[in-house]
Amino acid sequence: MTDKPIMEIGISTFLEASTNPATGERISHTERIRRAVEEIVLADQVGLDVYGIGEHHRYEYAASAPAVILAAAAAQTKHIRLTSAVTVLSSDDPVRVYQQFATLDAISNGRAEIMAGRGSFIESFPLFGYSLNDYEQLYDEKLELLLAIRESEKVTWRGSRHRAAIDNLGVYPRAVQNPLPVWIATGGNVESSVRAGMLGLPVVYAIIGGMPERFAPLVERYKRSAATAGHDVNKLQIATHSHGIVADSSERAAELLFPGTQASMNKIGRERGWGSQYTRATFDEDCKLKGCLYVGDPEYVAEKIVLLRRNLGVTRFFLHCDIGSIPHRDILRSIELLGTKVAPLVRKELARTEGKA
Repeated sequence: MTDKPIMEIGISTFLEASTNPATGERISHTERIRRAVEEIVLADQVGLDVYGIGEHHRYEYAASAPAVILAAAAAQTKHIRLTSAVTVLSSDDPVRVYQQFATLDAISNGRAEIMAGRGSFIESFPLFGYSLNDYEQLYDEKLELLLAIRESEKVTWRGSRHRAAIDNLGVYPRAVQNPLPVWIATGGNVESSVRAGMLGLPVVYAIIGGMPERFAPLVERYKRSAATAGHDVNKLQIATHSHGIVADSSERAAELLFPGTQASMNKIGRERGWGSQYTRATFDEDCKLKGCLYVGDPEYVAEKIVLLRRNLGVTRFFLHCDIGSIPHRDILRSIELLGTKVAPLVRKELARTEGKA
């Protein structure tokens, strides 16, 4: 493996297959999955560092089995890292999660990663027979088991009541990477930041509202917790995931992203009782330099990522540019621009200001 760049840049997606608010049309799950493989191959070709697929179990998303889709792309790529974004660990089995991503690691020759999260959507809990009353305990117990599996070929483990004990049993295949990378994914929960720091694990924050700089206190808590536990703070990895799109002009980027974003945010808002409607004014505010949306031409998006680096010290940035209603050619163009224009601009500026390549 080559040395990591000072700032890794990549793509995240839930494989949206939602209805286009303008035409009423929607892409099939089958086609969306096939397009994902095409996107990953292109991302690898244009020099992006990572591609992540988030697990969901809703009609408007096609990504219920991220490891399978990533494995299909692994055989067609050479350099790009392949990760879940996220694995809903609370409703899955850690043995199977490890086996699936160790298999992906074999196919990709050491490029697999796991983002372990609770999941902001809850459909997987009743689907797999879990109670939401056990939301916190399930995650704590299963994360403990996942980390035990990646540390040792033979596992002896006893949890509380949500998962049967394991008595000196082997888990196979073993990952190429030792250990297989596991990130803690969070939407801004303080306890998750502290847990990631205490464990010395990399952390990824989903920043989909407000100003990214408000996450600075969480990053500080993460670092303090890591230092308290005896981990080298200088080796910590911090990622963020934010929505946006890169186009040849900022006007075109906004034109592409706004309609689907508004439809999606208002749908989720109705489900969760947010009350207020998502408007164009909200969108435009989030597109400003300090906002959470990375929407614009390559120069502007690069400027925002550099600001994010300075405010939060991030080492990896995920752009989530798929909301289901954007034409596939424009998604591919965004990936191309992110790899060939944005990433070089970001790294050039960081090399100038931080003295690193």
